[in-house]
Amino acid sequence: MRSTFLLFTTIALVYSTSPAQTIPDTSNQVRFAIKAVRIHGDIDLTGKLTDPHWKLAPRVHLDYEIQPGDNTPAPQKTTAMVLYNSHYLYIGFNCHDTEPSQIRAHITDRDNAFDDDFVGVIFDTYGDHQRAYEVFENPFGVQMDGLRNGNNEDMSFDMVWYSEASINDSGYTAEMAIPFKSLRFPAKDVQNWGIEFFRNLPRKSRIQISWVKLNLNDPCVLCQTGTLNGLEGLQSTGALELLPYAMAVESGDINDNTNPSSGFSNGPIKGRAGLGMKYTPNPSLSLEAVANPDFSQIESDATQISVNNTYALFYPEKRPFFMDGSDIFATTIQAYYSRMINNPIAAGKVVEKAGPWSVAYLGAEDRDSPFIIAGEEGSVSDNNGDNTFPTSYRSFSNILRARYNFGLQSFVGGLATTRNFTRAHNYVGGLDWSLFFGGSYTFDGQFLVSNTRELNDTNLVSDPTFFGNTKFTKAFDGQEYNGTGFQTDFRRDARNYSFRVTYKDFSPTFQSEDGYVFSNDLRTVDMDHTLAFYPNTPLIDNWGLDLESGLHFDYQGARKERWVVPGIFINLKSQTQLNVNYLLVNDELFNSVNFVRVNRWEFNLYSNPISWLSASINGEVGRFIYRNDPPALGKGHNLSAEVILKPTDRLSLTLDYSRSRLSNVVGGELLFDGYISRLVGIYQFSNTIFIRLVGQYDQFQKQIELDPLFSFKLNPFTIFYAGSTHSMEYYGEPYGIVQTERQFFIKLQYLWRN
Repeated sequence: MRSTFLLFTTIALVYSTSPAQTIPDTSNQVRFAIKAVRIHGDIDLTGKLTDPHWKLAPRVHLDYEIQPGDNTPAPQKTTAMVLYNSHYLYIGFNCHDTEPSQIRAHITDRDNAFDDDFVGVIFDTYGDHQRAYEVFENPFGVQMDGLRNGNNEDMSFDMVWYSEASINDSGYTAEMAIPFKSLRFPAKDVQNWGIEFFRNLPRKSRIQISWVKLNLNDPCVLCQTGTLNGLEGLQSTGALELLPYAMAVESGDINDNTNPSSGFSNGPIKGRAGLGMKYTPNPSLSLEAVANPDFSQIESDATQISVNNTYALFYPEKRPFFMDGSDIFATTIQAYYSRMINNPIAAGKVVEKAGPWSVAYLGAEDRDSPFIIAGEEGSVSDNNGDNTFPTSYRSFSNILRARYNFGLQSFVGGLATTRNFTRAHNYVGGLDWSLFFGGSYTFDGQFLVSNTRELNDTNLVSDPTFFGNTKFTKAFDGQEYNGTGFQTDFRRDARNYSFRVTYKDFSPTFQSEDGYVFSNDLRTVDMDHTLAFYPNTPLIDNWGLDLESGLHFDYQGARKERWVVPGIFINLKSQTQLNVNYLLVNDELFNSVNFVRVNRWEFNLYSNPISWLSASINGEVGRFIYRNDPPALGKGHNLSAEVILKPTDRLSLTLDYSRSRLSNVVGGELLFDGYISRLVGIYQFSNTIFIRLVGQYDQFQKQIELDPLFSFKLNPFTIFYAGSTHSMEYYGEPYGIVQTERQFFIKLQYLWRN
């Protein structure tokens, strides 16, 4: 939700070189172009625009409110300016505010200030409307950054850059210094980049202010940018980065998890060290390798409720090696999911962009390879019943990606993945495309073929049932089979009326072991229509109606599902959003039982009315299928809520609560009921130092988690962590709560760049 603001944000600027002299306002509000001015020497970042070099900078004004207004006059005055030298691109902002006491700003960890006031710049270094960097900064200089591919954003992207900001009596000022070594751009003597400046102003509404006008009937945001002209002599020589780390860990476990009185044993202190290396001989080519990498996380993933869920759960990637450059590997079908590389011995990556071509390769040898085995009505489980499960098997994975960009946000590409074990493998390959035409229409899709030779280990998976009507069983019994996967999407994205039609076709034996493909044996078609209105009244910013419908068949021709879901959404003042949907028609054939009228309400509500409070609640209430053997029709709810409190500009408290309950419609028998609650408290001493405590209780498993952490983060890659994790379980009387796992750790990692 916090990054969707960029659907309404991006337009542009252009610069070109000028002699070193005082330059007047050079903004051109007809062509939205600006000339880049080169300076000699570095700017001293104070956050107050006090360095004398800023007097040389051409200035542009952000005159347009693009949300909730439709290119209406901006409610506050904002000026942006640009300079550069051989090493840095400098961006400055002067943000006037007639009510500076209303500025929303907090000192947080990086990438965590999207609810605040902030300014930002988007720049398309290749000028091809395909890919752009997004760089943001709040009034305390907290950094946020991401990558935009078309209209998709990857906010997990991090790069090294510098920022300072300062609040004053008339608003605030902000400065950015972005090293050219952190960017990729073409090898040209003179660079022309697309660029856009904007300002986020969260008050009664979430106001977005832009330098240029944005046509909401044109979904190609990057196509509407201006250009930064005349960047000359940018540093394009080879850059070397080394990222060594060292850590120490001491772990302990209960001797017998089934016996709470079995005692607790502490293990020895173990050390681990490794090295990452990245070499960019030019801005278009990147070579990266890691030896004995530390791919551990400093906190466990937030537990998701898995009761009554038959498919593998999705968890986001948090490991820096995999997040960098992840955008190029993304395709319509998620045939590459980096968390399927679990505990690698070593890994390497090559990424190159040459003109319209992008090529990338990733290889890794994994010690403990996990599996997601796609099935018709759920992901196939191991013999312990887990839908996603790690193993002790060693594998080697190769991911090869190529993409050719053309036109406005159009491309064709190919993807190949291989995963090899001793006497087992999974190979996947195919083509994908995206065609943007007619100003608002997109047609994209992907076709894949797979070849799988299973492990021969029925102790791991022994399920004797067949994949669809094939002769191949789900057990790991060494069989070899082929499969196909296909997905295509045709959509219109516009201001008032949008639609989407999606078709999916996965054969019963299609498997993608390097990807997140959790179901197969399906043919589905799904249609969605949205009608939006923008009254911008004292109560409502915008509202709309939505209608989704679809059909799902298996490969034997049996209708598995049909659904019709009308809905309404409203964006109110006080930054409050409400969505309500009703499953008017929802019939499903599950485990040979035909369920009809599985009707329920779905809703989500989000509100950020004041600086120190935001809250959301999401839920489903009504009828559900109890996906057990035998299945049954139940009545109940799935609810989740989050409250974020920021009583000071340095302290934040986040409470998450999720609950699921289901009773049999016939007789009222309680089928399951439970909740998971999670509290995260963070105190931020500065932009780089914080302490955090995570506490979680899982009522389903009767487990308690406590994770304290001290963090020093000079930049996204130079870090020091010291913390611990504690797992406890409630065994009932007379044992009560007993500690089952514990870990203490320290980690130091340092980024060296030449």
